[in-house]
Amino acid sequence: MESNTEKSYPSSSYLVAYEDIEFLNRDDLRPVRLQLELLKPELIMKEHNIVSTVVVFGSARLLSREEAEKNLADVEKKAARNPDQPDVKKALVRARHGVENSRYYEEAREFARIVSSTCQLDRGKCDFVVVTGGGPGIMEAANRGAYEAGAKSVGLNITLPFEQKPNPYITPDLCFQFHYFALRKMHFLMRTKALAVFPGGFGTLDEMFETLTLIQTQKMKAIPVLLFGQSYWSQAINFEFLVEQGTISPEDLKLVSYVETAAEAWQKITDFYEIENP
Repeated sequence: MESNTEKSYPSSSYLVAYEDIEFLNRDDLRPVRLQLELLKPELIMKEHNIVSTVVVFGSARLLSREEAEKNLADVEKKAARNPDQPDVKKALVRARHGVENSRYYEEAREFARIVSSTCQLDRGKCDFVVVTGGGPGIMEAANRGAYEAGAKSVGLNITLPFEQKPNPYITPDLCFQFHYFALRKMHFLMRTKALAVFPGGFGTLDEMFETLTLIQTQKMKAIPVLLFGQSYWSQAINFEFLVEQGTISPEDLKLVSYVETAAEAWQKITDFYEIENP
């Protein structure tokens, strides 16, 4: 048997536990990793005096108007060359919707700008700090609006099988990466005073319905849940049908409000909290 003195380096068992990455990645250490993902963002946000947030959810695929128009032009060129190809026809429809939906990128950007410039700093404490999932699309738009207002904003990224890069507008010290969706969702809601939900897919729906469930079951205090674009949401989700079927109560319809513009959304928030709106 080889002795310790005969080795050029010690076994991994000799490493201090918190420096042993292989050990920390064991299945048995999952509770420790969960606690670390709770504590790291919590402590850093406290260091930045962030006392409350406004969370913005929405599709990573919605583009700015400039990008959407460029994409449409590219697809139109392909369609001109292959007018009868089914996939190209479908892509053309999606690209046209992309231009229409680019207004949501601009509204998310303006919403974050209004929120951040109006109500973030109060006696050294950061209030109503914009928080997003940290990726592209609507998330980028919201972080961008806060950045253009000269304000802090948070990005809560998640490791995924496909590549996701943080957008460049997040405050660098407030750009976090998560492994566990559950802890990421917890940080979305721990400080939030309002939720702005823009058109999105599975991820957006998941995050929105978890929030509504927590409010409905009184696991968290009621906050404004603002759905941007009634025409989109009324087709994506038929809340009235759920009431008719008896699966939610008529009162549950009051948990959401439809808005079309950033100014309208901010007015809903100021009315809810009785904030003087300059």
